Formats: sequence, structure tokens, C-alpha cells
Amino acid sequence: MARSGHEVSLIDPWAEHIDRIRKDGLRVSDSQGEHCVQLAALHISDVQGLIHRPVDIAFICVKLYDTTWCSALIAPYLSAAGFVVTMQNSLIEEEIAKIVGWRRVVGCVASRIQVEAVAPGRVRRTNPPGGDAYTVFRVGEIHGRATARALQLAQMLSVVDSAKVTTNLWGERWSKLVANSMTSGVCAVSGLTFTQMYEHPGARQLIIRLAAEAIELGRVLGFELESVYGTDPAVYLAAARGDVEMLARLECSMRTAQVNSLDGGRSGIAQDLAKGRRTEVDYISGYVAARASEVGLTTPTQSAITAMVHAIERGELQPGVANIDALL
Repeated sequence: MARSGHEVSLIDPWAEHIDRIRKDGLRVSDSQGEHCVQLAALHISDVQGLIHRPVDIAFICVKLYDTTWCSALIAPYLSAAGFVVTMQNSLIEEEIAKIVGWRRVVGCVASRIQVEAVAPGRVRRTNPPGGDAYTVFRVGEIHGRATARALQLAQMLSVVDSAKVTTNLWGERWSKLVANSMTSGVCAVSGLTFTQMYEHPGARQLIIRLAAEAIELGRVLGFELESVYGTDPAVYLAAARGDVEMLARLECSMRTAQVNSLDGGRSGIAQDLAKGRRTEVDYISGYVAARASEVGLTTPTQSAITAMVHAIERGELQPGVANIDALL
């Protein structure tokens, strides 16, 4: 967006990251090559300077457990018509609305973008642009109407990758949660990259089981689910019940899912475990398990993978392929 002429400022608590961007710019690499962009980068201690240039659109892109304090940090510096975009996973809009108010919240689901901050001032995207194959950014208002600001936001994001306005934000949100909960934890506990994970028969079986639990819960909760990784949610349910034809269809799509991606792509939870950080598992598989409990359902695989990620966080277990068999 900065390269396209928008005035963009980055704010991050990782001091070394901000210092490197200020010195050398932000270096971004993907399947299309590499480029460097110069743009404003602020430490947390610099944010109060925004009182002189209020923020029109604040993209919240932090770890889910940091959402509340980041929302509170930026709230005083929003312009009169300014709003916050929840460009995160899970269903996090309500947490932000408690701070800035519902009218200042716009949702945005980012699908299949697979990005990692590999070093200070360096970001790498491992999968190719969505383009016509699938829509990466789905912008939605809380109330489901296609407003002028949602349309404008989608147009801004289209310079990054494919974007659209959705009138089904909550269905999109839960469908993305399904996708995250069926792959992020498996990638993390197995120690496999996305490509390796989809090539592993046991991992594929586990992915289908996790998907079915989250999809079934979403239906009970009343969400109108969208496709998950380009596949009708009903296919996952049928495959989990033993439908041979649907299982073969899913197996084929998963084996080819990463064919054009760069090597080394990992889920956010896997990245955090590798870097010794707290993970977002409680907001993904843990969130699915918690919502299931509220309505009297059980999601045993989602609960088990949440517990396993926490065991690895505590140092009681190491990532490895053997964990897939344990979960199955």
C-alpha cells in the first residue's frame, strides 16, 4: 500500500524491527521476487505523536492475545471518521469493539497469505498471490451491509492481492477459524512445514478430523459457512464419516495445496514454538473447544491439540511427527 501512494505508518513493540526499518526500509520477499520500501516506523513510545496526525484506518495485525492493549493504544488517535480493521484470525471483533465501539470496527479476513517475519526488517511470504484463483482479503461490516468505507478498504487492499467486500463476515470468520484450527496446530506439533504436512497421510487424516469438529460446531452455532480452502464444508464432514469418494477428493486437493509455494512455510503457532514465544492456540483450537463446551458439544481433537501445544510451550514435549500418531 505504501508503494501505491498511501501514507502508511508501522507501529511495533519489537524495537530491533522498527530500528531496522527506519535504517534500511522494510524488505519483503515472495514468489514474485523481493523489494524494499521506505515508510514511517514507530516505537510504542512514539505513538503519542499521532495526536498531530490522527489515524484514518488502524489495521490491528498483532498476536491475538495482544489485541486489547493495542486497541487501547490506538483508540485516542483515531480521526473523527477513523476506524479499526481486525486483520487477525479467530472472532476478535467484540474485544476491539469494547474499546473503540462497534461503529469503529470493520472486519477483514486474510486467507492463505502465509507470511513470516524472518528477521528484523524482513518479511517473507511463502505462497503465491491469490489473484483469480481465490480471494485473499474479505472485508466485511459487522452488520453485513456493503458500505462505502468497506468498498474503499477492499480497493486499497487490492494493490496487495485480490480483495472483495463480503456481506457474510461472521460466516467468513468461522470458515477461516476452521482452516486455522485444522492446520495451524498440526503444523506446530509435528514440526513439519505446510508442504511436508500435506504430504503426510497421518497429518491429512488429523486435518480432516479437526475440520469436521469445527465445521459441525459452526453449523450448530448458526454460522453460514463459506468454502474452506476452496472446498465445500460438507465434503469435510462426509470424509470424516468415512465417505470414500469425498475422502479421495480431499486427499487429492491437500496433496496439491502447496505445489506453487516456496519451501519452508509454517503456521503462526509453529513459528511461535520455534522462537520460544507464547502461541495463539487458545484463540484458535482452544477457542473452538471453549465454544463447543458452551453449547454442550465436545471437540476432542481440538481439545487434545490445544493441550499438546501447551505441553510443548512448557517444555514437556517436543514437536515431532510422532505427535500426529498420538493425537490420532
